[in-house]
Amino acid sequence: MTMLEQKSQLDEAISAIELGAQEYRIGTRMVRRADLATLYAERRRLEQQLAREETGSVFAPRLLRR
Repeated sequence: MTMLEQKSQLDEAISAIELGAQEYRIGTRMVRRADLATLYAERRRLEQQLAREETGSVFAPRLLRR
């Protein structure tokens, strides 16, 4: 899975929680989604990593021929 796909999934999960789906019941089982603060932190981390890749801050050494 690419980082963009991961960010998209995080955005969907965050949106679902923000729209009131933090907890829900299926029959007799209670389901609770991930902590919103954890999702925000992971999204920030992915956004920073994507920004680094876009700006080209990755260093690739050039080998000289002899």
